[in-house]
Amino acid sequence: MTPQNGVPGRPARLKDVAELAGVSLKTVTNVVHERRHVKAETRARVKAAIAELGYTPSLVGRQLQSGRSNIVALAIPRIDEPYLGALAHALIMAGERHGYAVFTDETGRSDEHELRAAGGYPGHSIDGVIYSPLAVDPQRMADMSRFTPMVLLGEHLSEGTADYVAIDNEQSARDVVRHLADGGRRRIAYVGGNPSRPSSVGQLRLEGYRAAVRELDLESRDDWLLRCDRYSRESGSAVAEQLLPRIGEIDALVCASDLLAIGAIRTFIEHQVRVPDDVAVIGWDNIIDGRYLSPSLSSVATDLDLLADKTFEALISRIEGNRDPARVYTVPHEILVRESSRPTTAPWTLR
Repeated sequence: MTPQNGVPGRPARLKDVAELAGVSLKTVTNVVHERRHVKAETRARVKAAIAELGYTPSLVGRQLQSGRSNIVALAIPRIDEPYLGALAHALIMAGERHGYAVFTDETGRSDEHELRAAGGYPGHSIDGVIYSPLAVDPQRMADMSRFTPMVLLGEHLSEGTADYVAIDNEQSARDVVRHLADGGRRRIAYVGGNPSRPSSVGQLRLEGYRAAVRELDLESRDDWLLRCDRYSRESGSAVAEQLLPRIGEIDALVCASDLLAIGAIRTFIEHQVRVPDDVAVIGWDNIIDGRYLSPSLSSVATDLDLLADKTFEALISRIEGNRDPARVYTVPHEILVRESSRPTTAPWTLR
């Protein structure tokens, strides 16, 4: 398109829009950047000129003016895990709604890789980082968060300025134990804790499990609490192997993730352990595999779209200069009761 007051063959410029609309360059800039204090009539005239000329603001110019790229990084351990893949998709969609592109990086639990993410990927024009750390020392992460706009989805830091967005892990674990107890389960095992990282998801859920066991006066033994550093189907299967001699002692298994639960159920079935008749099983994350497993898997679910929006709201606040102490944003959860933990006498519909 040839601008009315421009040079044929070149794209329209800000000056061309200003001349066609009969306003100053500053007024056009204010309209382009959706700033206030522009009269409605003037704003309409400028937008009409933009449409007529086909003017597109320069990306480089916008970045130089604002000091931002409108690109954020999502750093997660693995992209091929069902929950993390679904979370990445929700965050990419939320980024579009908030005007940001999302660059996704797989850290692979590497110290070096995670530190690069915590540093904001120097040289890549990243405005902020959405981060699920597993390897880096929490204190070092807290120190780095003071320089990188950051929101955490996995481990919560007690210091620094990295906000944390998640379900209430301790309360959700209490709800899981109560659900099992209401179904008649009294001897409940747990897998997924990691004492070396007390603020990790699995350890927080273990604390909620312990609190509920005390509150409900359920039986508990130390050898029913199994540590697990990697939440995978293989780890879940290995844990179930350890628990096979205890079937009859335990009547339920709480797994800190659905992948652990799926691996455990597979091993139980291979050894003729009936789920849920002999042992009930429940996990977290509501991954799609659980719905199609047989028996279908009960799981703690969260609204990923809501979590993603909350994450971007928190991150944008940090990008815009908020350096207040870290905040925790809690997203509601619910227990989806399916075949793997339902009482045999209770009415039930697949969810």
